[in-house]
Amino acid sequence: MKPLDGIRVLDLSRVLAGPYCTQFLGELGAEVIKVEPPGEGDQTRSWGPPFLDGGEAVYFMATNRNKRGVVVDLKTDRGRQIIAELAERADVLVENFRPGTLERWGLDYATLSTRNPRLIHLAISGFGQTGRYRDRAGYDLIAQGMGGVMALTGEPDGRPVKVGFPVADLNGGTWGIIAVLMALQSRHRTGRGQYLDVSLLEAQLSWHIYAAGMHLQGVAGDSLRRFGSAHPMIAPYQAYPTADGWLNLAVGSQKLWHACCAATGLDIADDERFHDNPARVAHREELNALLEPVLRGKTTAQWLEVFEQAGIPAGPINEIADIYADDWVTEREQVVELPHPVAGTYRGTGFPIKASDTPAGPSAAPPVLGQDTRAVLAELGYPTAAIDELLADQIVAQAPTEQP
Repeated sequence: MKPLDGIRVLDLSRVLAGPYCTQFLGELGAEVIKVEPPGEGDQTRSWGPPFLDGGEAVYFMATNRNKRGVVVDLKTDRGRQIIAELAERADVLVENFRPGTLERWGLDYATLSTRNPRLIHLAISGFGQTGRYRDRAGYDLIAQGMGGVMALTGEPDGRPVKVGFPVADLNGGTWGIIAVLMALQSRHRTGRGQYLDVSLLEAQLSWHIYAAGMHLQGVAGDSLRRFGSAHPMIAPYQAYPTADGWLNLAVGSQKLWHACCAATGLDIADDERFHDNPARVAHREELNALLEPVLRGKTTAQWLEVFEQAGIPAGPINEIADIYADDWVTEREQVVELPHPVAGTYRGTGFPIKASDTPAGPSAAPPVLGQDTRAVLAELGYPTAAIDELLADQIVAQAPTEQP
């Protein structure tokens, strides 16, 4: 049994934040019906290279497992009627259209909820459904920049740098999951669905934590700037070069500071410049000038062994290939493999929560474009002749029965 067994999700979203959200709702057991437009489908089907066998884009595959695939033209009256019928049977609708789009199509929450009061409608947008930026297009890069993340990322004297992953989209999708679970719990008590408004920019603000605290309390000083890998409030806490590479060292307490001095052979534990964390932060450059030459004296592996024996948090700076070659990944079941009708084998990351009673898990590889259109329409009660007519009129589309 999975926690969302019996929940049906109508996924009208595209690109990343919405699909990321619905992929993991599916991992939790929900039945997810992904609706795509005719032609190229979700934009990410064409984002690449790389592409897998059959032309399947890695980008699309990464966030669309656990879904049934349907193609419907929402720009037609008959297509919108199909969506309304699917929404009438759905528990959750997820979309990331620009604000106002679904209202123009008669598929907004106010309209759909009159036919299905239990419907939970999640709208993910760049800047929210209200406010002065409501009508702007929102992409991850824009949200990272506007949300302050790029101002705090990178080397102190370097250019603004975005995070290596699309964190605004991913965080927006994660908050979308939280919103849906919140609304499902509320509906359990009230019997009513609700409208959920999540924005990429607010998802970025939710990450500000102590940075927002410093600014809003008027005590930021010069701490709201780029520190590279260093921490504005803790030292030593950053990446350091070794004899053959780099490692991360995190000394977050006085106990660890004394252990670090002993492990590195530096007799500076009680030096007035470094005797407590505020002093070490104030004299960070002097501290690093002493610590870096010592760390360059051994390889990363040698230092990791030293620090592990001393109980000091430290770790390598892995390439993506390095982490997936680590046996820990297998031990934690963090690689999923599923058969795919075109690509052969789908591979993706596993679910990051281990539950004792209701474990999540994948149910199906990402669908090819229009993979389940006929089946879903038949479940809505459409007879074969009506489905054939919709196909002929290009209102819907179905993947070939035999895949190449």
